[in-house]
Amino acid sequence: MADPFNIQILNAISQNGLKRLPAERYKVAKELATPDAIMVRSADMHTLDIPASVRAIGRAGAGTNNIPVKAMSARGVPVFNAPGANANAVKELVVAGMLLAARNIGGAMKFVAALDANDPAMEKKVEDGKKNFAGYELAGHTLGVIGLGKIGCLVADVAIKLGMDVLGYDPEITVEAAWSLPSQVKKANSAAEVLKSANFISIHVPLVDATRKMINAEALAHVRHGSVLLNFSREGVVDEAAVLAALDAKKLGTYVCDFPSAHVNSHPHVIALPHLGASTGEAEENCAVMVADQLREYLEHGNVQNAVNFPNVLMPRESNFRIAVANSNVPNMLGQISTAMAQAGLNIRNMMNKSKGDVAYTLVDVDSEVPAAVVASIAKIDGVLAVRYLPLEG
Repeated sequence: MADPFNIQILNAISQNGLKRLPAERYKVAKELATPDAIMVRSADMHTLDIPASVRAIGRAGAGTNNIPVKAMSARGVPVFNAPGANANAVKELVVAGMLLAARNIGGAMKFVAALDANDPAMEKKVEDGKKNFAGYELAGHTLGVIGLGKIGCLVADVAIKLGMDVLGYDPEITVEAAWSLPSQVKKANSAAEVLKSANFISIHVPLVDATRKMINAEALAHVRHGSVLLNFSREGVVDEAAVLAALDAKKLGTYVCDFPSAHVNSHPHVIALPHLGASTGEAEENCAVMVADQLREYLEHGNVQNAVNFPNVLMPRESNFRIAVANSNVPNMLGQISTAMAQAGLNIRNMMNKSKGDVAYTLVDVDSEVPAAVVASIAKIDGVLAVRYLPLEG
């Protein structure tokens, strides 16, 4: 029997997720000298000395900002995440955020908490004070959604069910997301159009160079007076100084976010939550199960799904002998890999090759056992980042 795969966990991972890794094939522990893969949630890996033995990293969540993705790509190591696994949890929190802002719930709770329960006049104070917290209903108002991935689509759907009009914008919407988007969502041609038209603006984009501080002073100049900005995406997609200026100018009515900071916490029109987006038992379990399954598929069969730095490559087995190759996305790599196999007398049964950015990935099924010398010769090809031989037992 083959040696077990060693999986190092850097945070507490849902046991239901870890159960997806059979004990007879996987050793899971917090401290391992030579892990084959790492599972992580929020731990910052940028300062870690990641062992050369690591073949894959699985993030039990959506964002991968805590992982040195570029460095892992250079080593031919895929970084998996769990997109959509926490989508329902975030969707519900967005709705809660809209209600907190529209109904002045935070201020009302503080008012009640400050009352003396033994005061004979408490009931009168409640009746007199409640007028200070009168709000408005969500129905009939317009929600603008910027970013129509899994979370954005779910937010749009629930808003429609609450009687809201929904305007959506996503220049890079996937076919899958387009199919799941409710037909009632009106398409916007730009983020500026969303900001001009919506009473509530909810952001659901990844933090990349193109989205960093996308909600800035220029963008906020377009917003409706008194509108509510909701950020349950990433802290960096919003320019906090510009948001605070818009709040002070009463251009924005409320900023609701999941990212407390020294800048926003003390502002009376900011509702900041402590990173609660994915903080439900269900979301943590969904993320752990999803990423454990992806790691297992990769380690055992070389299949890649939902890696932020690798293309999706899913190829059913057609033989017991499989080679997986990660390489720089440059010309003639596939030809050199095929030639190395042909010179060793290996017959290729099936092959799949795809690329994503600077990385290309190839799976090859061959008809006979692959000698170690062939794997070594492929590894020596200039531009090859990692090679694995994945024979099936039996």
